[in-house]
Amino acid sequence: MPIFKINGPKLTRIKERSFNLEKDLQLLTEESLEEVFGLQFVSGKKNKQFIVRNFIIDTLAFDPETKSFVIIEYKRNESFSVIDQGFNYLGLMLNNKAEFVLEYAERTEKSIKRTDVDWTQSRVVFIAPSFTLHQLGAVAFKDLPFELWEAELFENDTVFFSQIKPAEAEESITKVTKSKAIRKVSSEIKVYSVDDHYKKASPQITRLLDEIRDRIKQIDDQIIEKPVGNYIGYKINWYNFVSIHVYKDKLRVTVRKEKLNHDTANKLTKIPESYKWGKTPLWWIDVKSDKTIDYMMPIIKESYEAAPDR
Repeated sequence: MPIFKINGPKLTRIKERSFNLEKDLQLLTEESLEEVFGLQFVSGKKNKQFIVRNFIIDTLAFDPETKSFVIIEYKRNESFSVIDQGFNYLGLMLNNKAEFVLEYAERTEKSIKRTDVDWTQSRVVFIAPSFTLHQLGAVAFKDLPFELWEAELFENDTVFFSQIKPAEAEESITKVTKSKAIRKVSSEIKVYSVDDHYKKASPQITRLLDEIRDRIKQIDDQIIEKPVGNYIGYKINWYNFVSIHVYKDKLRVTVRKEKLNHDTANKLTKIPESYKWGKTPLWWIDVKSDKTIDYMMPIIKESYEAAPDR
């Protein structure tokens, strides 16, 4: 999509240019992993790339929200298989968990155990100037733990990242592949859907979940709904301003903000900082009625307005 700048009464198109080298895109991304993707940098070109069983990992990152590793690969040409490379890297990770945990501990100087990591949420991110129709078609399955991101550089030194999402699919990769390696990795990796969370809820809670989901989405049509293992998150880019944990008899709603101005009745409980669930304080409340949703909506909007990635 072309980008324009205001030049007096007219718009002037900003021309796109190419990254000179793959490493230029990699270094820019690594320096801004938290700002762009909400990820913690572990290792890559800006320190020393992680090598496992003779495989070089372009960038290794950690997702503090899902407690999982993310492998990022950068491509300047279009001659690569998303499926083959993606599953090769995930298989490498799952078969060498101790090495990944050690790499994290040594690079970040923070202690972590294998049991602290949610390996089922591991994923691979591919970043390239563009993707072919064949590559986009190859990821049109409901359970692929891959993300495709296009990165465009413009002449005014602007970089535009956009996630390329294939059309929603009902088919599983395991139904069409004969590869034992792909089947094995797929059995250990779980790509969650909103339906997975609905399965936990009673009819009454299902109705409340429908209502609060609709009302959150009405705040901004750019809001992204992202289901993960324990909750459904809502964000504009990478920062979850509200999350919904679904139980059979209730919804537990959490928001992020230093101070809640609209919690006038002091109904929300602050999660202790000792839990280390992010830099910004978390507050939660259990929802069992429409009345509580009505009370929460101004607070959810307050959290949305304070999100740093808007």
